[in-house]
Amino acid sequence: MLKIEHLTKSYAKSSVKALDDLNLELKEGEIFGFLGPNGAGKTTTIKILTGVLPFEDGKVSVCGHDIKSDSIAAKKNFGFVPDTHIIYDKLTGREYVDFMADIYGVDVETRKSRAEKLLRRFELTDAFDAAIKTYSHGMKQKISIIGALIHNPKLWVLDEPMTGLDPNSSFVLKELMREHCAEGNTVFFSTHVLEVAEKICDRIGIIVKGKLVMIGSVEEIKHASHDKSLEEIFLSVAGNEFDSVPLGGATSK
Repeated sequence: MLKIEHLTKSYAKSSVKALDDLNLELKEGEIFGFLGPNGAGKTTTIKILTGVLPFEDGKVSVCGHDIKSDSIAAKKNFGFVPDTHIIYDKLTGREYVDFMADIYGVDVETRKSRAEKLLRRFELTDAFDAAIKTYSHGMKQKISIIGALIHNPKLWVLDEPMTGLDPNSSFVLKELMREHCAEGNTVFFSTHVLEVAEKICDRIGIIVKGKLVMIGSVEEIKHASHDKSLEEIFLSVAGNEFDSVPLGGATSK
């Protein structure tokens, strides 16, 4: 579904690599949580795999399509919800969703059916024909989610998706993640909310200073870390108290 191989990224004004030989492969039907402290490389990874940022070395493929050499085919297979609401705020919610549906070639009846269901669940129906610039932060997040799902992507990518959502909308979002994966699709999301990651993720990965230092199910990681809580493990890893571990497992010192 998503394969990242030996990915390296540097920024001109920094001597430290933003991503350092990152390797990651996601499976069909899984929710994968991407954890890490601020500046660890989470958003950089997401921007690269969605084609927003260039990179020096490595390979990124979505559903077998290389993000560099076959970018259009790769992008057709994912939906992206960024951590900022940079959307067309002069459009109405309906115009924005129609625009996204047009890009992905979603027919009128299918987009209408999908949009109506999502609007009801997010309680956004009454605001659908209002200009996005009048939306609250949370409403913009919800219309961004709807736009990303309108073509039912194989890979759903979200960067800090809970930000700005009220408890009810956060619950709906978690339900949608589970439902999306139950259909054989994959969800990849970054978060600082460890409780959410622990409850809904099939696997999690922890990135620190551009390196993936732990990966596995929550149970595997806890077992390998002597049954500490996820919060304790995260704080220990972020504090460099653990050595890096290979993909497919988690070990501690």
